[in-house]
Amino acid sequence: MSPIYVALDTPDIERAKAIAKRVRAHVGGIKLGLEFFMANGRHGVHEMAEIGLPIFLDLKLHDIPNTVGKAIQALRPLDPAILTVHAAGGRAMLEDAKAAAPTGTKVVAVTMLTSLDGNDLRSIGLSPDPHEQVMRLADLARSAGVDGIVCSGEEVRAAHAAWKDGFFVVPGVRPANGNGHHADQKRVVTPRAALDAGASILVVGRPITQAEDPDHAARAIEATL
Repeated sequence: MSPIYVALDTPDIERAKAIAKRVRAHVGGIKLGLEFFMANGRHGVHEMAEIGLPIFLDLKLHDIPNTVGKAIQALRPLDPAILTVHAAGGRAMLEDAKAAAPTGTKVVAVTMLTSLDGNDLRSIGLSPDPHEQVMRLADLARSAGVDGIVCSGEEVRAAHAAWKDGFFVVPGVRPANGNGHHADQKRVVTPRAALDAGASILVVGRPITQAEDPDHAARAIEATL
C-alpha cells in the first residue's frame, strides 16, 4: 500500500471525486480536511469512501475534552482510518479523543502546523524553537495513549527515535522537482527524505491535485519511494 495520502482540499465534491478516481491506483488514501467537510459534511465523506480508499479525516479537533469526545462519537459512523486532534488540547482531551474513536481509527495529534515558524511560536507565547515544541507535544501524545503525531519532515526523525512504534504523519512534502507550490508551508522536505526519516504516511496535496496530469504526478512521486 502506498504511504501517500492525497489531500483533496476543495469544497467541490465532484472535483474531489474526479481526482481521487484518477490517482486511485497510486495513492494509499484520501485526506479530507475542514474545507471539504464544511462544504459536504458526513454525507460527502461517505461518498468519497465509496471510491474504496482509506479516509484520513483531518479536522484537527481542539476543544474541551467532553466536546472533543462527543464530536468524535458523532463521527464514528464514518469509521475514518485516521483522525486528527490538536496535541495542544492537553492530556485529558487526547485521552478522551482516543477513547471515543472507533477501534480501527488511528487518532493522531497535530504538534505544530507546518505554516508556523519560530517567530510565530514566540508571538503566541511559546518557546521559539519548533523542534523543542514538537518533541514536547510528541511526548505528551505518546503518554496520553493516542496513536501518533503530525509533524514536519524536519522533526520526524527525532520523534521516531523517541517513539519507536508511533504513527507519524508528515504533511508539506514536496517532490524535489516541485516549483513554488509551498508558499504557506515553511518547513518542507521531499517524500523520500520524509520516509527515510521515519514517516508512516505522507500527505501530498497541490503537487498532485494541481498537476496537469494528477495520475502521472502521483505515479512519479510513488516511483521515488
